[in-house]
Amino acid sequence: MNPSIFNELCLEQLTLSGVTEQETVAVLTRGDERIEYANSFMWAAQKLGASTFHLRLPDAVAASGNWAVGDVGLGGNPQAVDAMKRVDMVVDCALMLFSKEQTEIQAAGTRVLTAVETPPVLARLMPTRAMRERVEVGAQYLSKAQTLRLTSPHGTDVTYQLGAYPTMTEYGYTDEPGRWDHWGASFVFTGASDDGVDGTIVLAPGDIVLPFNSYVQNPVQLTIEEGYIRDIRGLSGHSSLDADLLKSHIDSFADPRGYAMSHVGWGFDERARWHALTQFDGNVGVEPRSFYGNVMISTGPNNELGGPNDTPCHLDIPMRGCSLYLDDELIVDAGELTVADMRPARGR
Repeated sequence: MNPSIFNELCLEQLTLSGVTEQETVAVLTRGDERIEYANSFMWAAQKLGASTFHLRLPDAVAASGNWAVGDVGLGGNPQAVDAMKRVDMVVDCALMLFSKEQTEIQAAGTRVLTAVETPPVLARLMPTRAMRERVEVGAQYLSKAQTLRLTSPHGTDVTYQLGAYPTMTEYGYTDEPGRWDHWGASFVFTGASDDGVDGTIVLAPGDIVLPFNSYVQNPVQLTIEEGYIRDIRGLSGHSSLDADLLKSHIDSFADPRGYAMSHVGWGFDERARWHALTQFDGNVGVEPRSFYGNVMISTGPNNELGGPNDTPCHLDIPMRGCSLYLDDELIVDAGELTVADMRPARGR
């Protein structure tokens, strides 16, 4: 993308995020990744009259060879963490989500924006105040519910016992002290009680496994008891490759907490494309997490919600065509949102 165009996108983003001339904005990167993002965000911050600086970390590679959530090298760099605690806003281009350092930074009152997707995706999924309103309606429904039930034509029937953890919103910008958001995201989620998920989830062809960045090819059945996946298998008559890959990935962390169920929620953005993984390289996957009417289940850490599980093994799995009930009220009907105030203003 033309740097001048990306500069203007970053300016629009920081304007939505409420940056003022009294504030300081830090941009976090790692190694050689997204240096041009830092340049554009600093240009935008200066255009708004804010102070700004670029904090660049060395490359950090997980010793296991796996993608370990939250591991960007901040654990041994308290000076960098302290610097981010002292600013008003951090633009995170390194993906420190799920790290205890990000939790500390937010607790200090710094708001955090993750910006890691490719510029074409960021441009197409530019956040809007109207999208924020729709997501916040979803949060109102989710925060009041005691149970969430998820079903699908493929055999999914699983129930989450809610109330132990807060409801979280993502609408792509952050203008409140201590808030985190992700540019390109449009969804709402929460977590069940640590032992409060029971039932069966069947991953169907076309469902998405992140961070594999791949589509399920053959059905996979997950048996869940008391908040943990107890069995992963391919359905009879189908290849077990997808199931084998999931199990091998989780086992490679040698951490049984990787089998725990984490957050659950649904997407709002009619602009986000289910088929996005076939179009662009270099994306982390905010688009498939956000596409309209998907229901996303997650495994592994729940420390983002304030829970005790900080395993580095994390999977997000956006699913198509599911139905979601809150206290028996149908909220997502086979991939279609039922509440008018959650839908796009003029259809999809």
